[in-house]
Amino acid sequence: MAPSPRTSSRQDATALPSMSSTFWAFMILASLLIAYCSQLAAGTCEIVTLDRDSSQPRRTIARQTARCACRKGQIAGTTRARPACVDARIIKTKQWCDMLPCLEGEGCDLLINRSGWTCTQPGGRIKTTTVS
Repeated sequence: MAPSPRTSSRQDATALPSMSSTFWAFMILASLLIAYCSQLAAGTCEIVTLDRDSSQPRRTIARQTARCACRKGQIAGTTRARPACVDARIIKTKQWCDMLPCLEGEGCDLLINRSGWTCTQPGGRIKTTTVS
């Protein structure tokens, strides 16, 4: 005679489906929270990548990529040497110094071909930034 299938007499046997749906509800809420927290607030930027190349003497080439969530009429730019949302007119007219890209106390000058700007420190050190 074949063995008869056994039914569980445990009291927590029915709690398994409930626990499973609770677990999945928690996982969905956690993933939504992570997705929401990774969104940038309007008008803010964050640096995504930053690469530095110091292979040449007395010269460092730095490239950075930023992610911005700008408001209408704004576009990603640089303010005080940090990524920021700036007026789109500045970018369109290539008046780079209008977005205050240099640090406090540094002087800003446009490059001759308007492909970027230079920040001159009081000691004479010059930082050149080009836009591509």
